[in-house]
Amino acid sequence: MKIINKFYPHALAILGFVLISLTYFYPVLQGKQIFQSDIAQYTGMAKEQNDFRASDHVEPYWTNSAFGGMPTYQLGAKYPHDYIGMIDDALRFLPRPADYLFLYFLGFYGLMLVLKIDPLKAFFGALAFGFSTYLIIILGVGHNAKAHAIAYMPLVIAGFILVFRKKYILGGLLTMFATALEINANHFQMTYYLLIFLLILSGYFIYQAVKEKEYKSLLYSFGVLAVAGIFALGANATNLLATAEYADFSTRGKSELTFNPDGSKMTSNSAMTRDYITEYSYGIAESFNLIAPRLFGGSNNEALGTDSKMYDFMIGKGVQEAQAKDFVSGMPTYWGDQPIVAAPAYIGAIVFFLGILALFVDERKIKYVFLSGAIVALILSWGKNLPALTDFFIDHVPMYNKFRAVSSIQVILELCFPVLAIMGLQSFFKLEKENPKLQQKALLEAGTFSLGVIVILFLCKSLFSFSGGNDSYYLENYGPDFVSALKEDRMSLYSADLLRSGFFILLSAGVLWLFIKNKLAQNTAIILVGLLMIFDLFFVDKKYVSGKDFVSGREVEVPFQETPADAQILKDTTNYRVFEVSGNLSSARTSYFHKSIGGYNAVKPRRMQQLFDYQIAKNNMEILNMLDVKYVIQTDKEGKEFPTQNPNTNGNAWFVSQVKVVNSADEEMNALDSLDSKNVAIVNQKEFEIKNKAFAKDSSATIILDSYKPNHLKYTSNNGNDGLAVFSEIYYGKGWNAYVDGKLTPHIRADYTLRALVIPAGKHTIAFKFEPQVIKTGSTITLFSSIGMLLLLIGGIYFVQRRKQVNRIE
Repeated sequence: MKIINKFYPHALAILGFVLISLTYFYPVLQGKQIFQSDIAQYTGMAKEQNDFRASDHVEPYWTNSAFGGMPTYQLGAKYPHDYIGMIDDALRFLPRPADYLFLYFLGFYGLMLVLKIDPLKAFFGALAFGFSTYLIIILGVGHNAKAHAIAYMPLVIAGFILVFRKKYILGGLLTMFATALEINANHFQMTYYLLIFLLILSGYFIYQAVKEKEYKSLLYSFGVLAVAGIFALGANATNLLATAEYADFSTRGKSELTFNPDGSKMTSNSAMTRDYITEYSYGIAESFNLIAPRLFGGSNNEALGTDSKMYDFMIGKGVQEAQAKDFVSGMPTYWGDQPIVAAPAYIGAIVFFLGILALFVDERKIKYVFLSGAIVALILSWGKNLPALTDFFIDHVPMYNKFRAVSSIQVILELCFPVLAIMGLQSFFKLEKENPKLQQKALLEAGTFSLGVIVILFLCKSLFSFSGGNDSYYLENYGPDFVSALKEDRMSLYSADLLRSGFFILLSAGVLWLFIKNKLAQNTAIILVGLLMIFDLFFVDKKYVSGKDFVSGREVEVPFQETPADAQILKDTTNYRVFEVSGNLSSARTSYFHKSIGGYNAVKPRRMQQLFDYQIAKNNMEILNMLDVKYVIQTDKEGKEFPTQNPNTNGNAWFVSQVKVVNSADEEMNALDSLDSKNVAIVNQKEFEIKNKAFAKDSSATIILDSYKPNHLKYTSNNGNDGLAVFSEIYYGKGWNAYVDGKLTPHIRADYTLRALVIPAGKHTIAFKFEPQVIKTGSTITLFSSIGMLLLLIGGIYFVQRRKQVNRIE
């Protein structure tokens, strides 16, 4: 009976999380799926990989349908012995995206329990965290990996806290499994930001240990964390090693070029420029969106009603009421510093108020860790708006320059403030008997501070221009009256949401005041404050992600429809590539139907991106020829797509008669400007050895692609002389092996991106196989690490049970 009484509140909480997750995303119960734009792009990118897996029942680890060819390490590749992934699948048993919302709740609830918050308050804290607007909107747009990683952050923090509190077994096991799950989520930017917070947390516990001269326990703690970290990394070794290997090949690696596409000198060899890294920087004043959602207009597609100035403007222009109503349902009211915003990063007015309350009532020093984490995240999210600090981090902090959208670090703030809020709520009620006068004083001070911020923002309204970055476009195309109406609506949203936030703060403070005056029981007050806190967030979230975003499962599984242009191209059953001009290299629609030189990925192949920027964008058709781009999809004046066949494509492979040797990447790129790719191959002799510079080109020589699989290509060559064959396939030396008549033969890179192979005279069978050693090595490490984790789990359980038995005997 004691066991039931101990665990039933937690069981009820978990059941509540399940029901709330399904209720919020209720269309999943009707078999519908949420349409996520990023996932639609992923589906296009991964189409060839997924089809091959289904037909051949093996993993290709390579796809030719995107960017001319790339590893699938960041496209959902499945690795051997991914037992952590199996655990994750078990935890995410709900339909997507309810599964991620459930994980938000579950992970934060675990952290609350470690911080010794009682179940009822922990339950509402978990809901406040999960319904933070940014965490909901990333589910709406399809940033699933980001949501996935965020969901496990609280459990990693909980494990760290337990270890430093000398709960070595429980803390070590929790840290090990939570960290393994965090890494398995495969969003290294979020994990990196978590590490920044863990450094702050560790600094606090180191200070405490040194202060108390507990050096031995500190060493134990770091030993336990080291072991947990090693096994967590080992359990994800395949993904980590493969990703690290590919990183240098991708746009996240250093560029070998020293000049820009316009010919100017490149000031940094990083493919990610400072401007690119900081493009999404949170405005300093915009940060108050955290407590008043539409202070800076909300989003680039904000729904306005018939009471808006824009609606009146449209009616005044003679637009029909129905059309005017439809027009104002998506207006560009956002006027902050970021290029595009799908929703404000709103943490909740009541969460803010309770977090401030914690600073007055909670005596635990760990509150300053979460406050510091929130402040550091906020300041770093300002990016280019605080250049001194941001430049220092980009230049000197390891790996900080590998990630863009610096505003994303606010997820740490969105985790820390709900923690502070629930700590404040619990400590407030503890003061009832300990110090009722301090309880009243703290409530008054926290309320005054929170409402004071609202009042100051009201008074500062006249200091803002309410002008957005794109207003010049609207002024030119729609006129000054349109922009004037837009600004008036922005001002209305500013005032309305400040009033709204102030109202919620007053309501929650009023509930707590009624409790002080013995008008409400404690549990009643907690429930009322909790409900107000959730309703506040819930109704904001619903503006941006709701049932209207769900479509039939078929629309999600098949996000792209075949066009007449696609149908015409698909009649050609040979092996070739397609370039869709309107998509440049930023759309995966073409990849869904064809082998494309474009795609959609945050870590696209660097050399392919450079080929586009330095050559294709300048209409160098010879690059399309060597990439075997047989069809180019263009758009006419009416917006209709039509395919054009390229008659000069080089085909799948060809023999050249001459090698032009160069000594640097710059020379390689410059040589492409005037390359005769059918007869000349460019080879960088600093990287690849090539003995012959000229070959007798037999006019009757042939090299034919006999069979195609994404990871295995077979050719037959017939040449009267020794020859250098160039293949229209992307060179990736850390996985692709070339075989001549079954014998492993070295191959080289030619023409900046392609594969080349010296083939002896006569008739030969050529095969290229993708056999990445990193998968074999990583899988072995993963297997042994997983076994080690299992043994540690069994050993931990055994040790705990044995200790309990000893305690009973004593």
